[in-house]
Amino acid sequence: MFSSFGSTMFGSFNSSNKFEEFFRCYPISMMPDLIRKDDSNFGGKIFLPQSSLNKLTMLHIRYPMLFEIKNESNGKFTHSGVLEFTAEEGRCYLPQWMMNTLNLNPGNLIKINNCDLPLGKFVKIEPQSVDFLDISDPKAVLENVLRKFSTLTVDDIIEINYNDQIYGIKILEAKPSNGICVVETDLETDFAPPVGYVEPEYKPKKKEINKSSGAGTMAKSIEYAKIASNEGNKLSGKIEYNINDLSKDAPPKKLELPEGQLFFGFPIIPIEKEEVEKEDAPKFTGSGQSLRTKKRKSQNPFPPLKNHSRSPDDVIEID
Repeated sequence: MFSSFGSTMFGSFNSSNKFEEFFRCYPISMMPDLIRKDDSNFGGKIFLPQSSLNKLTMLHIRYPMLFEIKNESNGKFTHSGVLEFTAEEGRCYLPQWMMNTLNLNPGNLIKINNCDLPLGKFVKIEPQSVDFLDISDPKAVLENVLRKFSTLTVDDIIEINYNDQIYGIKILEAKPSNGICVVETDLETDFAPPVGYVEPEYKPKKKEINKSSGAGTMAKSIEYAKIASNEGNKLSGKIEYNINDLSKDAPPKKLELPEGQLFFGFPIIPIEKEEVEKEDAPKFTGSGQSLRTKKRKSQNPFPPLKNHSRSPDDVIEID
């Protein structure tokens, strides 16, 4: 009798009843100093009173304990885990980002009930600032930060603290459902471009001209015709006009003459005689210079003996 009564009683209790309570919510920054944990403000877990633990134990809620938090006034909801059961009776403390997501003010009434969420397989996130790109290894940082979270919900903007800087991250997509459990699971992560990020414009590289093919002469390669096509001035004041194109391959240009004037060719200017004499003058006929100051010896110190007749004084007598 009692065994039947007990099984019927507790079986009915577990199947028809679930944890569902209303609390006054406050941010973690308003917790008493003795129980406040500022680091938990950058996580995904809440603080509940001790009485909630007793009810959850009676309901045999399995671990990890996951909850749905809902703002009844606007219908917005999110999911979370529980960090400690140290809050005052009738109160619940939430991270600041969770208060912002649900549009809650301190002291507002919220409904909390337990729930089951599937293990997450994939999540796509969107940093809310381009400053997130300054992190050298974002995947390693995210892996470390997610240890403070039990759940992730699509459209939530969570906050993380890294190197004393707060970064907002929006959950764009989650699989296999919009709310997932991230406790002891292999989670594939994809990153969307941060908000405000502008893709740098792609500028194609200029094609380098092969200098060995089609470069032509030096005058063509440096475009000497364009450089020397300007006007020049003489010391006499007469303006010197240069031709527009010095290229030999350029086509002949039309001779422009005043109206009524005929052109019979350019006059022949004979070469002056002085210039001809200068050209015919021998070259390299100067005397050489030496660094030595010593006089040279004569080329022939001894006169040749050929055709040389001795004088009578030069005869040697032999007794």
